[in-house]
Amino acid sequence: MTVLGTAFWGCDIFDGQKRLKNHALLVAGGRTKGVVPIADIPDGFRRRATEAALIAPGFVDLQVNGGGGVLLNDAPTVDGIRQICQAHLPFGTTSLLPTLITDTPEKTRQAIEAVQSAVRQGVSGVAGLHLEGPHLSTTRKGAHDGMLVREMGVGDLEMLCDAVKGLPSLMVTVAPETVSGSQISKLTLAGVRVSLGHSDTGFVQAQNAVRAGACCVTHLFNAMSQMVNREPGLVGAALEFGGLSAGLIADGIHVDPVCIRTALRAKQGPGHIFLVTDAMATIGTDLREFYLNGRRIIRTGGRLTLEDGTLAGADLDMISAVQYMHREIGLSVEQALAMASYAPAQVIGRTDEIGHLVPGAKADFLLLSHDLSILEVWQGGKQAGC
Repeated sequence: MTVLGTAFWGCDIFDGQKRLKNHALLVAGGRTKGVVPIADIPDGFRRRATEAALIAPGFVDLQVNGGGGVLLNDAPTVDGIRQICQAHLPFGTTSLLPTLITDTPEKTRQAIEAVQSAVRQGVSGVAGLHLEGPHLSTTRKGAHDGMLVREMGVGDLEMLCDAVKGLPSLMVTVAPETVSGSQISKLTLAGVRVSLGHSDTGFVQAQNAVRAGACCVTHLFNAMSQMVNREPGLVGAALEFGGLSAGLIADGIHVDPVCIRTALRAKQGPGHIFLVTDAMATIGTDLREFYLNGRRIIRTGGRLTLEDGTLAGADLDMISAVQYMHREIGLSVEQALAMASYAPAQVIGRTDEIGHLVPGAKADFLLLSHDLSILEVWQGGKQAGC
C-alpha cells in the first residue's frame, strides 16, 4: 500500500482555536491535511501514536531581534537570519519575523534585502520582517539609539512600500509623532502592517493613526504613553480599539501580572493581545553580554539592560512566555497557546498558513507534555533535530 502521509494520534489536539479529543492530525508533503476523528483516518496514512499530552500549532513570534548569539542588526544576512531561526526552534517557534532595531538607512536596506533573499531561498521559519524604528519618539526610545531616531521621509515611505512586494509579511513599528496619518494610510494600502510603539502619543493622535490603518501596538505597556485619569494614552487606545491587536512580553519583568490580567479583561475585540519574545542574541546561548549600536547590554537575572539600567529587549523564549501566561496569569492552556500561535498569525493575516492546524497550512506543530514542556518540534512535516 502506498503511504500517503502520517496520522499523529493518541492525545488531544489543539488546532489553534479549539481542543479536540479522539482525533488525529494528518500530515503529508510538509502540509497539514486536516484534523479528523481517529475512526476517519484515511487509508494510506501511517499511524504514529504519541505519548504526548497535547499537539498544538508551532509558535509565531512577530518580534525577534536575535538568537543563537546573533542580532539582526549585526548580521543582516541570510546566514544570520538562519541562525536566529534555528536558535528559536527548540523553544517551539516555527515562524518568526526577524526584527531590526533602529539603525541606519543602509542597515535597513541590508535587512530588507537579506530577508527577501532568505524567503526566496526557503530558509525555514522566516515569515517576513519587522522594522522596529527608526521612526519613533525620542521621548520613549527605550534602548533604541536616539541619534538614529528620525521622522519618516518620502524616501523611507517609498522604500517600505517597495519592500513589502518581496516579503510575505512586513511589519513596521512607528510613533504617530514622527509618521503622518497619510503615510500610515499609504503603508497600509501597500500591504504593510503598521504597529504603534515607542511613542508618547496622546489618545486622540493614536485614534487618528488607527483610522489611518494602524492595526497593532508594539509590546503593550512598554515604551509608550500610559493610561492616566485624563489621558488614556497609547495603552488606553490599545485596549479601547477593537481594530488594534497588541504584543505582550510575558516574562514577569516587562509588565506586572496585575497589569496583564487587567489588560486581558479590558481588551476590546476583535483585536487580540498576543505574545512576543522581543528576544535578543542571548537565546540558546550562555552569553553574559553583547553590544547593540556600540552600546553594552548586560544579561543578569533574566534581564537584559543597558549599563544605565534601561531594559534592552528580553531574555525570553516563547514556550516560557506561554508557561508564564498559564501558571502565573491563570489562563487556560488553550488561551495561552493561542496567544503564541493563532493570534499573532491573525495579526499578519496568515492563519491559513501558520499558527493554525487547518488543511493546507504548514505542518508546523509541537508535542507537549502535561506541564507544557516541549517534547518534539515539527516544522514543515519534519521533526526538528532529526
